[in-house]
Amino acid sequence: MGRILSIDYGKKRTGLAVTDPLQLIASGLTTVPTHNLVPFLKQYMAQETVSEIIIGEPRNLDGSATDATALVTECVRILHKHFPGIPVKKIDERFTSKIASRSMLDSGLKKKDRQNKALVDEISATVLLQGYLQNR
Repeated sequence: MGRILSIDYGKKRTGLAVTDPLQLIASGLTTVPTHNLVPFLKQYMAQETVSEIIIGEPRNLDGSATDATALVTECVRILHKHFPGIPVKKIDERFTSKIASRSMLDSGLKKKDRQNKALVDEISATVLLQGYLQNR
């Protein structure tokens, strides 16, 4: 059984999280510049087996598409092109950034660390993955 990889896609940075090989625990992996996403994933997947990719799909509160929804759709197309054997699922990501920020506050991180947008992106990918694991 391979890992599940979670992507919190952004225009500048992309947060990544993965499960353990048994797909029980979600852990933050890293944040990469978005233009380096595919090369990073190719290198990562050369070392680790990934059986599924989930990606956060931005939605407004009413469920309608946001300006970023088209960017995620394009990213999914690129992922299918470069990793054709791995299924890619879009998952509603409403509130993941707020939950990530709240968990950083609750864990006692200093204000300077909480302002680290790369860390917020990585935690958002982890929150997305934890939710996916709980709901499947």
